Amino acid sequence: MSSPPAGLLLLLLLEAAGGFVGMQFTGNSFNMTVSQGQGLKLNCSLEGMEDPEIQWMKDGEAVQSTDQMYIPVDEDHWISFLSLKGVERPNAGRYWCEAEKDGERVVSKEMWLTVEGVPYFTEEPEDLAVLPGTPFNVTCAAIGPPDPVQIIWWLGNSKVETDPEDSPSVLTVPGIHQRLLFSCEAHNERGLSSSRTAIAEIKVLPLPPYNLTVSKVTNASASVSWKPGNNGFSPLRSCTVQVTESQSAQELPSLVVSVPPYSALLQDLESFRNYSTRIQCANEVGPSVFSDWATFQTLKSVPSIAPKNLHVIHADSILVLEWEEEAPAPDEDGLLGYRLQWTQDNVTQGEMLVQGTIANLTAWDSQKDFTARVCILNSAGCGPWSEPLLMSPGHEAGRQGQQNSGMSWVPLVLGILTALVTVVAVALIFLRKRRKETRFGNIFGSVLGRGGPVVHFSAARSFNRRGPDLIEATLENVGISDELKGRLQDILIPQQQFTLGRTLGKGEFGSVREALLKLEDGSFQKVAVKMLKADIFTSNDIEEFLREAAFMKEFNHPNVSKLIGVSLRSRTKGRLPVPMVILPFMKYGDLHTYMLMSRIGEEPFNVPIQTLIRFMVEIASGMEYLSAKNFIHRDLASRNCMLNENMSVCVADFGLSRKIYSGDYYRQGSASKLPVKWLALESLADNVYTVHSDVWAFGITMWEIVTRGQTPYAGIENSEIYNYLTGGNRLKQPPDCLDDLYEMMCRCWHSEPKSRPSFTTLKRQLETIWGRLSLLSASQDELYINIGESLEASGGKSTADIPFGDQEDVREGGAYGATASAAITSDYRYIMNPVCLTEDDERHSSTHATEVRSLLLDDEEEEHLVFEEESVVIDL
Repeated sequence: MSSPPAGLLLLLLLEAAGGFVGMQFTGNSFNMTVSQGQGLKLNCSLEGMEDPEIQWMKDGEAVQSTDQMYIPVDEDHWISFLSLKGVERPNAGRYWCEAEKDGERVVSKEMWLTVEGVPYFTEEPEDLAVLPGTPFNVTCAAIGPPDPVQIIWWLGNSKVETDPEDSPSVLTVPGIHQRLLFSCEAHNERGLSSSRTAIAEIKVLPLPPYNLTVSKVTNASASVSWKPGNNGFSPLRSCTVQVTESQSAQELPSLVVSVPPYSALLQDLESFRNYSTRIQCANEVGPSVFSDWATFQTLKSVPSIAPKNLHVIHADSILVLEWEEEAPAPDEDGLLGYRLQWTQDNVTQGEMLVQGTIANLTAWDSQKDFTARVCILNSAGCGPWSEPLLMSPGHEAGRQGQQNSGMSWVPLVLGILTALVTVVAVALIFLRKRRKETRFGNIFGSVLGRGGPVVHFSAARSFNRRGPDLIEATLENVGISDELKGRLQDILIPQQQFTLGRTLGKGEFGSVREALLKLEDGSFQKVAVKMLKADIFTSNDIEEFLREAAFMKEFNHPNVSKLIGVSLRSRTKGRLPVPMVILPFMKYGDLHTYMLMSRIGEEPFNVPIQTLIRFMVEIASGMEYLSAKNFIHRDLASRNCMLNENMSVCVADFGLSRKIYSGDYYRQGSASKLPVKWLALESLADNVYTVHSDVWAFGITMWEIVTRGQTPYAGIENSEIYNYLTGGNRLKQPPDCLDDLYEMMCRCWHSEPKSRPSFTTLKRQLETIWGRLSLLSASQDELYINIGESLEASGGKSTADIPFGDQEDVREGGAYGATASAAITSDYRYIMNPVCLTEDDERHSSTHATEVRSLLLDDEEEEHLVFEEESVVIDL
């Protein structure tokens, strides 16, 4: 048996003697309590490893933070530090360190971090409406640490004189008779927090309906619709429709309908009568007063009886028909006479209006089957038809024709001979032509001159003379829900009403085409038609595509693209129709392409800074309107903002673009394609979309506009974006960007969604910057940021030399690919910053003039102060 190597034996002896220590963390577990907003530095010590990779963990997840560093104590002893600046409640939890070497994994002792601060509300008072004098309860709840948390209530401007209660607290209000404001305060050892101010409204009677409209009037029915008045802070339960007949002042039974919808069908009315109708609606408190009367007149009805005993009284060269006269009903006035209709060989030959009960027909053939019928006619139309009169050649007319039967065979023989000659001639012509026709067309022509036969080919008109029939595309045969059918019914446009033109853009999933839409007055309107590509969608895709289009139906804002209609393109039987969305034609295309043209087009042009900020104001205004309607865009980007003929921006593509294009959309696994570089952190992590995630995308869109169409995070893969953002990185401030604009972008990219500004705030601040730039422009010769000088002063390149990024942004058919590639002459990239905003002295060291770099002065600073006061607490 061989002995072990000397080196291994030495290691074994050292280990047995306690002289060798493996890789391990030193230190003990501990609990730490810090105040909210304080800074903190955690550390762990690792021995027994050279150049280690130490990973900080929190509650089982790896900590993604750039504030980590290593300090070597000696060759195999390292200390890792994790810095937490301004500790907040989400930082509380269980921390530890992990390291691995040669498959061996070691874990440090745990460090428990508790964050103490002012109370945090878990339930705040909500707005409500109550009946007068009716007691009601309101709830307020908040948590620490530190605990306990006590609640104090405020009604209006007065504190409720009761002892503070531990959270949660329920306040019973005995009853109110006027509008009341109420809120609560949460107190603990660290201070207090104030809740939102809630409103308690008094339920009252609703206001009367208005805009009462009568439509679809027939001889016995009419449709009535209205708009409800203010509901008095209580949902409307029903509406009552009263109808009276004007001539007799007779009141019909009232009709009670559930609402919404705010419409009703009036039935069992008499024809050609004048009626009046009015509406009242009721809520929990009671009914409103009636609306104003609306009058209408029913249409005349057609006669209710049919002529009887239609018969022939003479049949020769002139056919004479007669029927019995019918007395009209008492309410059937304005009779115009009788309408006579006749057919021969089941083909209608003619009609005539007869004043009496006898009609003479000269245009009839006694050798053919004859059928006639008659009805009573008035101004409303024709009443029921009489029993048909049937005559065959065997009747008297036929017997009269037998007197000349000796001569009747001559035209018959001549007709047969003519038909035979015609058939033979057609057959010869067909055979001659057939000899020169192949399956695909005609091939050998005639012999010309000296050259012999000349090969000549002309394609046949159709290779498939029995092509598949087209199935008419309607909302009934596309497999969508009844609810969606109702929303789309009044905006469905037949495909015959517009003519498709050139393709404006296309992608993996569909295309956008120019089209001419025929209007009701016969004129034409240029529109844009978005359609899904054939053979790549299912009925569920059609449902989703049309549902997102239906959202646009009610939009009405100058900076929001308005839907014109939807249509369905017919296809062969067994194949789903192609859904199409019809939108206004935007003369100057999308904002992203416009910005690229200004910078790297064949004829670049300068866009003033005032114009760029105006674009931002208009986008913010459109998004403010959408957010007020609780609509989440989910795909805000410069490529989805269109420029109309007035060079105004319209927010467009409400979820439709990701079904049309693919360049900026990234698919992870089997998930849907997403515009990753425009998504907020919570959208990337949890697929959560809110108005706050739209604000994040607006910040990216502002960055696109300032950089004249640059691609965000150029050179960074889509799959790497999430890790970059969770590492604290954000887009860098472009050299020609105002400080105020970049601060607004950074607030849009706050990791806490509720800490981002609203679109109303963004619009107001952008309007302030825009207005002050206009004032400066009026007082100076020129107010353009000189991009070249700014970058030259900082050692950078001009904006035209900055990489244009992924070619994914350029849609097919674009003319910018080669130009963009040629423009990449530098390694300069607008990408990461360890923090979004650097220190104040760094930010204000730019070479730009102070009045240009910072335009949110005085009143804007006061607004910032007011905004910050919402989160100020009193430290007791």
